[in-house]
Amino acid sequence: MQHRRIPATIITGFLGAGKTTLLRHVLQNAGRKKIAVIVNEFGELGIDGEILKSCGIEGCNEDNIVELANGCLCCTVADEFLPTMEALINRADPPDHIIIETSGLALPKPLIKAFNWPDIKSKITVDGVITVVDTPAAVAGRFADDPEKIAQQREEDPSLDHDNPLAEVFEDQLCSADLIILNKVDLVAQDEIEPLIHNIHQQIPRNVKIIQASEGNLDPAILLGLDAKAEDDLHARPSHHDTLDGDHEHDDFSSFTVSIPPASSPESLINHLIQLAAKHDILRIKGYVEIIGKPMRLEIQGVGQRFRHHFDRLWKKDEPRQNRLVIIGEKGIDEAAIKKALNT
Repeated sequence: MQHRRIPATIITGFLGAGKTTLLRHVLQNAGRKKIAVIVNEFGELGIDGEILKSCGIEGCNEDNIVELANGCLCCTVADEFLPTMEALINRADPPDHIIIETSGLALPKPLIKAFNWPDIKSKITVDGVITVVDTPAAVAGRFADDPEKIAQQREEDPSLDHDNPLAEVFEDQLCSADLIILNKVDLVAQDEIEPLIHNIHQQIPRNVKIIQASEGNLDPAILLGLDAKAEDDLHARPSHHDTLDGDHEHDDFSSFTVSIPPASSPESLINHLIQLAAKHDILRIKGYVEIIGKPMRLEIQGVGQRFRHHFDRLWKKDEPRQNRLVIIGEKGIDEAAIKKALNT
């Protein structure tokens, strides 16, 4: 009898789209299903993995959540991803399902290809690739180019480089998807959603279901059990990087960690970060900060100039109250100026 292959779901999507929120909701509503999670982040500080490990959900513990930080899964398949997968499937009590949350800068297709490696192909299958879209950002056109405008610019100045790496990453994530989730739809007008859905369907090569969500609030039954076997139909998932030989590099982006002093209040800190994000065109800010006089730690999540924050837990006794933020931007971002601004 052929052994059942463990299904694996890849959750991809751009920076701040809500992947971790979606994943947390799945874990909260997984019932008795044993789910192992692999979290991959771009940057030195493992925010998303810590959020899941400290969430209080049954099953969210050190054993079932594996964090691969400071390296994109699609670039470290042999060194990190495959040994991790082998360790999971060779457990005495293996998981029923594996969920992989990729970095917001990751290309899904190389990761899907990795499931064809002989050591794991007979044991795991890609149940589905789920792409989470930051609806307000997409409505604003932040990750999509205007073809007519680009053509006009090239005609006026052929020497200009109009390549948009953000748009390429976004399109690659859409084209790899078996299910696309428009998240944060509560933040846009309803009449803005249908044009976005139409635009996405024009970008992808096959008919993929697009569903709407707020706060990643979806029944896990919708997300798990797609049975896509994505590793077997790579040809149906075109990528801007299909012609590249070897590994790609994320030279279009920069990530660094900033240590900052304790803040006087959440409001003053968030206002400062909004101004900083606007001035330096920062894509993503996330981290934990001490607020003077408060016993709890402040968690911050920012996408562009949109920020969310809350006190996530009490500082532990004798725990160093480190105030660190991960900053992610395009190549050439002024790291020195940002660090100076955050420490004055």
